[in-house]
Amino acid sequence: MERQKLLALIAGVALVAIAGVVYYEKQKDSAPTEVAPPASAPAPAEPAIRNPVPEAAPETPLPVLNESDGPVRDSLSGVYGRDAVRQFLTPKDIIRRVVVTIDNLPRKKLAVELRPLVPTAGAFATSGSDENLTLNPNNYSRYAPVVKLVEATDAKQLSALYFRYYPLFQRAYEDLGYPKAYFNDRLVEVIDDMLATPQTTGPVKLVQPRVFYEFADPSLESRSAGQKLLLRMGNENAAVVKAKLTELRAIIAKAKPAATN
Repeated sequence: MERQKLLALIAGVALVAIAGVVYYEKQKDSAPTEVAPPASAPAPAEPAIRNPVPEAAPETPLPVLNESDGPVRDSLSGVYGRDAVRQFLTPKDIIRRVVVTIDNLPRKKLAVELRPLVPTAGAFATSGSDENLTLNPNNYSRYAPVVKLVEATDAKQLSALYFRYYPLFQRAYEDLGYPKAYFNDRLVEVIDDMLATPQTTGPVKLVQPRVFYEFADPSLESRSAGQKLLLRMGNENAAVVKAKLTELRAIIAKAKPAATN
């Protein structure tokens, strides 16, 4: 649920439909007249691709999506090292899990069972109780290992890997229920949403109406799942993640980012 970073660019178009013309004769003695029937409604246009990825011929053919875990793990090991990949990465259905998680980050909830990374170690730390319940700053240290990994990521190297495997990301996105959408456009939208995460000031107040903790401030609780993840990580960790996302966005996106908080 917590962490992600895979990225890219390609191009697209739109469709049009045309109506025909029919001839018919009017009443006796009338000369034949050419009449155009009502124009047909144009077919729905394909969504324009806003952030195309570069088309690169891979050195070796790509595996099919359902057989891609081994090659993807090996490729990621070249970026992060085998120990880090074993420590943080869920070994099965890597690309599908990445696509589902990225698609869910701007939504209210994540599909926890489909996250591509292993859960963050340690328990969620709080301070106080009842009306004085707050997010304990010691909680932020739980994210230190993965934030350190994010900070050390070579954005160009990771982007090159993403571009190489992009057809598989696109296929997984289509299989998710978006046959006419473009995954890299969705990725850029997700990055922009994450970059819009506000900074917090002072103790972050919590409530526990049921099993899970929630932010007491409605303006924070109403944020997307991705933004709430960064809020739970604390301002310093969030700043590191945002900086790396900004680097990645500069490589995979053509459109300028929206104004962020």
